[in-house]
Amino acid sequence: MHLPRRILVATRSHDEVVAALHARRPDLECRGAAHTDVTDEDLRWADTYVGFKRPPGAATFGSVRWVHCTGAGVDSWLAPPALEAAILLTRTPESFGPAIAEWTVARIFAVQQQLAELAVAQRDHRWAPRDARRVAGTRALVVGTGDVGGAIAAALVAVGVIVTGVSRSGSAEHPAFRTMHAVDALPRLVGDADWIVLALPDTPATRGLFSQDVMARCRGAVLLNAGRGSVVEEPALPEALDRGWLRGAALDVFAVEPLPASSPLWDDPRVMISPHCSGPTTVAGAVDGFLECLADLEQGRLPRRVVDRDRGY
Repeated sequence: MHLPRRILVATRSHDEVVAALHARRPDLECRGAAHTDVTDEDLRWADTYVGFKRPPGAATFGSVRWVHCTGAGVDSWLAPPALEAAILLTRTPESFGPAIAEWTVARIFAVQQQLAELAVAQRDHRWAPRDARRVAGTRALVVGTGDVGGAIAAALVAVGVIVTGVSRSGSAEHPAFRTMHAVDALPRLVGDADWIVLALPDTPATRGLFSQDVMARCRGAVLLNAGRGSVVEEPALPEALDRGWLRGAALDVFAVEPLPASSPLWDDPRVMISPHCSGPTTVAGAVDGFLECLADLEQGRLPRRVVDRDRGY
């Protein structure tokens, strides 16, 4: 492969990433833009594209021969029209687990301490005594036991939650999981969980995994999804909440993003919505991950972080 020299950085913090790259590799030509502002001329100029999402409306990738994804998921690059096979696709090695674990723990405590209800009472100048159930001793089912799932499990165990893991293979390396099961056990496991945490990528095997049928087997769990919106049968969520299959949901990802204003989830007080921000890419992570892959290429090796397009990660 021709060694890259013209780098187009299309991230939210593109100015900072370009400055950091220039400081460490002044031999590289870099330019930056928000991914929504990338032009055809930018793509003709660049041989490498660094960013989480493809530019909207870009039918071809001009002179780009390498795309380095700065996010945990690469579904933007594999969804139709998929990135052509001749273009190398790599992903960041940055660990998003610690940040997503904090997002998870924050929302679990918010539910148990009834923070939303107390905020309404405060707004109304209303003294509203209530009992708060302890988080310690509750049970969580973490679906997806890789880097993110393992960090979530460790954080939950630290506050006294009993954690069961679900993975494709039925095994996990992280010691925080008390027990492990293969994914086909999910329908029978959800009934014993207080918290169901989804930490899965978007792949053909995960789409729709948390279906209406699985929701109907829950017994008042709270669903937390910081993986991908496609994993959940989103139209079934209002019924699941109304029927008490789920007592609440904390959602950071959705089938369509931004979440349409017409979605009933916006107005449901049992749902906490955040705008796909649970695991932000850092400037240091974006730069380090790209340079790690570049070093492999410069030494004549296929990068260790190359994406397996069949598996989806």
